[in-house]
Amino acid sequence: MSSPSSSPSSTPSEPVRDRSEPTLGAVVGERRRLINIGYRLLGSLAEAEDAVQETYARWYALSRERQEAVESPGAWLTTVATRVCLDVLGSARVRRERYVGEWIPEPLPDRTEWMSGRAGGGGAGPADPADRVTLDESVSMAFLVVLESMTPAERVAFILHDVFRYPFAEVAGMVGRTPAACRQLAASARKRVRAAKAPAVPAAGQAGVVRDFKEAWEAKDIEALVGLLDPGATMIADGGGLAGAALRPVEGGERIAEYLIHIAAKAPGLTLLERTVNGRPGLVAQHDGVTVTVAAFGLTGGRVTHIWAVRNPEKLQAWNERS
Repeated sequence: MSSPSSSPSSTPSEPVRDRSEPTLGAVVGERRRLINIGYRLLGSLAEAEDAVQETYARWYALSRERQEAVESPGAWLTTVATRVCLDVLGSARVRRERYVGEWIPEPLPDRTEWMSGRAGGGGAGPADPADRVTLDESVSMAFLVVLESMTPAERVAFILHDVFRYPFAEVAGMVGRTPAACRQLAASARKRVRAAKAPAVPAAGQAGVVRDFKEAWEAKDIEALVGLLDPGATMIADGGGLAGAALRPVEGGERIAEYLIHIAAKAPGLTLLERTVNGRPGLVAQHDGVTVTVAAFGLTGGRVTHIWAVRNPEKLQAWNERS
């Protein structure tokens, strides 16, 4: 997995500071990297943005003298952001026990595919957080789902070391544990990833299967859908109580195909679009131009083994914004 790179970025919410401050460029330039870390740790763009905002609030609450005494503002910001994310992860299990139905990480679009005025600059304005998350294998939906099975400490140690390449000595300082403990946590997380990892399917091959899946669904061709689905496939839908969705996983290729045909019959007027979802080929369903479902796919041997369908509108805001 590649390490996301940092690049200067700003948002309208950033405090206006004296541009002569020696640390300002370094501090503001960390925002993209912090968003990248926060999203991978929390699986939620909104929560990642909140964590980063809290981190910056704490930085700007320091006196000028205390700011200047910080040897590495980037390291300070990363440490604070990590600890904020750990606090959020600690309370997430309790909040998700009250969540209606299944919980799926928030899907990310490749904005250059579908938003005019964003790609290539051209006066598009300040970047949205979704524009600043690097779409690599460490944000694929399959990967994020595995991260959800980890303890908060495992997740943090693994993401900081294996994805962002921080030495264990630095990770230890961020999470308040010994380097040896962080090494053990990352090793445990790595085992979970290896146990869940399916053989890689090239993006082009996955795109072809997703296209065939889209066409079969549009044609309400149940036999074609069954042929594209692994017999042991699982579909998980996330409506959050705000949109209709199966409250439990739908298991088995035939049951999933029947469910999808049922949904298609109940929701006429849906437009299906092939889009990149978290860096991999996926599908987007729109009604009257509004995105109502984003589906990510897991494949093995050319057949669909997993479908993660997000319908909770609070998780689809990045898909419905306009420049």
